[in-house]
Amino acid sequence: MPLNADGDVGYGSVNAGSGAGLAGNLAGAETVPLLMPEPEPEPRWKPLSKEELELIAGGPGWNKFRSRLVLLFWLCWLAMLGAAIAIIVQSPRPVAPQLQWWEKELFYRLQPALLMDSEGRAVGGFEVVRERLPYLKTLGVGALMLEGIFPKGISPSNLTEMSHSVGTMPQFQKLLTESHQKGMKILLDLCNLDLLNEQGPMNNTEGLSDSSGYIQYSLKFWLEQGVSGFGICDTDATYSEKILMKWRALLQEFSEEDNERILVVRETADSYVMANTSSGGVNSSLVELVTRPLLPPSDHPLSAQEVATAVETNLQIPRTQWPSWTVGGHVSPELQRIVMVLLMTLPGTPVVSDGEEVSPAQNTTVNATEISVQGEGKKWRSSLALFQSLSTTRSREEALLYGTFTFLPFNASSSSSPTPPLAFLRSWGCVHFLVLLNLGSEPHPLSPDWAPSLPEGGVFVTSTKMERLGAVSLDTLNMLPQEAILIKLFESGSFSPPASPPSPAL
Repeated sequence: MPLNADGDVGYGSVNAGSGAGLAGNLAGAETVPLLMPEPEPEPRWKPLSKEELELIAGGPGWNKFRSRLVLLFWLCWLAMLGAAIAIIVQSPRPVAPQLQWWEKELFYRLQPALLMDSEGRAVGGFEVVRERLPYLKTLGVGALMLEGIFPKGISPSNLTEMSHSVGTMPQFQKLLTESHQKGMKILLDLCNLDLLNEQGPMNNTEGLSDSSGYIQYSLKFWLEQGVSGFGICDTDATYSEKILMKWRALLQEFSEEDNERILVVRETADSYVMANTSSGGVNSSLVELVTRPLLPPSDHPLSAQEVATAVETNLQIPRTQWPSWTVGGHVSPELQRIVMVLLMTLPGTPVVSDGEEVSPAQNTTVNATEISVQGEGKKWRSSLALFQSLSTTRSREEALLYGTFTFLPFNASSSSSPTPPLAFLRSWGCVHFLVLLNLGSEPHPLSPDWAPSLPEGGVFVTSTKMERLGAVSLDTLNMLPQEAILIKLFESGSFSPPASPPSPAL
């Protein structure tokens, strides 16, 4: 059937006009924005109900189980805390002894007449001692023993008078005041004064010379001034037991709670040999301190072997009372530094003479200008730093003040040196200090089997070479010739002080 070319233009026919209009419509459509569909609304958050939560958590039974677990945790924690407290309370603990001031302090002996002032002039006297109080305080000195303030051959009736070379009574009282302000006590040395050499009429009731009455009066005079005690020598036979008892009664009369008045006995060179075989001629119950020299007297500097023998002998002598030590004999500067370490770490009260903290056993004061000129300034400062370190450590550490003493012997056959090292341990609670002394002229390494029960490591506190710092392993430690080392050990859980041969109670 033929198509109708003239039919409806809206159906099945396209003419030029319509084609042009369509093209125009399409062209215009490019500038019209497309219509985007509206986004669907997001669902609103809705909290879960109790039933839904219990369903997710596993049901009501699981909730109760978790609550019981939390309760069980806190009960276990409280039980462990209680057990720890019970273990701490019931475990044995060392009870710190109540030391008297003379057991804790460092004693310093000096002769005021021999001191030099700040300009190096040998003027001496109480004023120079007063100028040196700040320096002595830096050393940790707690008690000054003044020597030579009374003239030789003084009469007991004149014991209240001092030598003109040391100063006047107002100067002495000023020295007492300032020393007490700095926490230092003053003691007077009466050694070798021969106070009882005058044989006056005898007292029939006590069998004593009338000179003892003068002495009692003089001691009371000085105690009233504020003196904390007196020093005597053990070689003076005139100090009988009866006189010492009278002195002790007088000292107790003036004693206070924080300032007990004491009597110090110094073992002299003449009694050193006798002291090695007995406890001395002085009744220890009548005096507070008996100061003993570590080294024997000698006209020449002692060798390393002599020092080692003397030290080992002293450590093996039984002591029935609180010990006190002084240097004694003369040694070389290097050995002097080792003796200082020994003096400040042994049980007991150290007594240092003037100048020993920086020079070998000399009771003289060295002027700082002379030290610089002689080129000894570095050694002087090194010795001073060593002494200050030892004094500070001793005053702070309970193990060095009243800790136990354990001697640690070396096997002499394993050492090539004729002078084997010496060692001992000071312990208190869980704190342990190891003191190593190599007096020989050769280095000495520590063998692992020397003391296997000791901890493997520690930290250096100080040494005479002043070159050791930080942590240390005992297995790799090598002691230098003529060196003393102080080490604070790191305690392990199973550590206990090593057993040693029976040693005296120092």
